[in-house]
Amino acid sequence: MSGPPQWPGANLKAVVDVLASTDPPGLSNGEIEQLLMLAGIGDPAPGKSKRIRLLAALQQQQQSEGSANPIERFMAEAMSVARYLNDEARFDALLTALRRPLALLGLDLDDGGRLIKAESVAYSLDDVAKLTDRLRSELRRRGVHPQVLYYCEEELVRKSLFHAVFEATKGVSDRLRRMTGLRTDGGPLVREAFGGNAPLVRLNGLSHHTDLSEQSGFSNFLTGVFGMFRNPPAHSTRVDPTWALTETDALDLFTVLSLVHRRLDAARVVPTG
Repeated sequence: MSGPPQWPGANLKAVVDVLASTDPPGLSNGEIEQLLMLAGIGDPAPGKSKRIRLLAALQQQQQSEGSANPIERFMAEAMSVARYLNDEARFDALLTALRRPLALLGLDLDDGGRLIKAESVAYSLDDVAKLTDRLRSELRRRGVHPQVLYYCEEELVRKSLFHAVFEATKGVSDRLRRMTGLRTDGGPLVREAFGGNAPLVRLNGLSHHTDLSEQSGFSNFLTGVFGMFRNPPAHSTRVDPTWALTETDALDLFTVLSLVHRRLDAARVVPTG
């Protein structure tokens, strides 16, 4: 039969060990029964442990169909975002845990839980670590400012681009509030911090036209960053197709935010009052 090649037993077992783990975020017996039915897969060992039951069902069905199609159907049902609307942490935990065994098959999951082809196949444990930590490795290679990583480290570990971008951008607002004591956010915060005749945060001495132009340009630039990368995700869901973000876009944004933090490192804060 046509379809993706069958998964080797060891690779399938590694994925099942995640899905049917006895600890969170593993699936319950009831969930496994429901998902097998929805995916059109028989249940040859209903009285066995979760792992034995799920492994037997997927192995038997892929042998029957001659391809990995039934496994992919099960994965699509198990990782449907709609199942985790009220338990986002569980979805993220499953996403992170599944990426390691899937890397050995040349597969990956996107932020919506959909099975996709990876850029390359992992052949060793080192390969697995490199592929599943690709984003953070690239950020380190680019020399991204530590403050960028500080605000989105947890999201990067969970491989959630949507939330990593949101948190990293919010981090700039948080740092500005800490520097100035202001309580506003986004564009208003930028205007209060950098605007006016006596700005609280000064990038330079403001002694001539070039200095004033740099100060004004930075303020406009940062306002634009907030408008483009902070506000849309604040009013969208991760699966909203109207606000999609690629890994390349995210990396470029983190580089931009790194520049912002370096300028703030060198800025002078004028005390109020």
